[in-house]
Amino acid sequence: MGLRFGILSCEHMHAAGYVAALKRLQDVEVLGIAEEDQIRGVEFAQRYGIRYYKDYHDLLKEDIDVVIVCSANAKHAAMTVDAAEAKKHVIVEKPIATSIEDARLMIDKCKENGVKLMVAFPVRYVPAVARAKEIIDSGRIGDIVAINGTNHGSMPGGWFIDKKLSGGGAVMDHTVHVADLMHWMLKSDIKEVYAKIGTLLHDIPVEDCGLLSMEFENGVYATLDTSWSRPESYPTWGDVTMEIIGTKGTINVDAFAQHGFLYSNDMRYSRYVDWGDDMNYLMLRDFVRCIQEDGEPPVTGEDGLFALKVALMAYDSAQKGQPVRW
Repeated sequence: MGLRFGILSCEHMHAAGYVAALKRLQDVEVLGIAEEDQIRGVEFAQRYGIRYYKDYHDLLKEDIDVVIVCSANAKHAAMTVDAAEAKKHVIVEKPIATSIEDARLMIDKCKENGVKLMVAFPVRYVPAVARAKEIIDSGRIGDIVAINGTNHGSMPGGWFIDKKLSGGGAVMDHTVHVADLMHWMLKSDIKEVYAKIGTLLHDIPVEDCGLLSMEFENGVYATLDTSWSRPESYPTWGDVTMEIIGTKGTINVDAFAQHGFLYSNDMRYSRYVDWGDDMNYLMLRDFVRCIQEDGEPPVTGEDGLFALKVALMAYDSAQKGQPVRW
């Protein structure tokens, strides 16, 4: 018997990519979308040929197996807890939550109710990133001593710049992906974070620039640029890159290098056109397999908690003007 999915909110733009990927999977059905903004929700439902629910509690009452939470960050906890209590497995958009307390509550409630919780970190599934992890695990580049990472992006506007809904600006939005990759590859907890943040590029109430320096418990040093520094004219939304330095070699990873350029008189600027593997499809396929085989989620709630912790340590450091250890 196939798995039935429900989408809790389409406030986050990734909801569209997840539904498109789910429709390519065998033995999977997307029943509906719950979205309190009726205009946005109805349009989304019509675009993908699924049902519309204004109240997500009504969707949770349906015969579905899994939900994907794609709401504003501050709503993740309530939706995840309600889904767990309705005995639905959960994929939650990153960051897992906006506070450590909410993240732990989500993890605990899913465990108490016997449902699986996965945090959406699809960049793990980019083939170049997965290959870099294989090389690191094989020992070919020796012991890792340092990582230099970037997750630049465009300023998204909307609820992303409302701290009550997002939990923060560029640092909250763009720390978590690369922090997760570092944690996954290094298998080490964070020891210390020093960060500088600022609002330098846009007239918005949250930060649009962030630079983190980190030390991991295993002695690896890392830096991360999280800035919303891509202008409107840039051909794509942003990047994820890592320079991984080992005692026997170096790996340079560009997660989104699989693209061509599109030039058209119908567009004001040139654009990247992606080709190759779909990280959302690969991530969702893995979670479906995890449910079918009753395995451990590929990206756990604890993984999401780690990435959130790094972002919150960055804010703490920036406020205090000094490195912090939690």
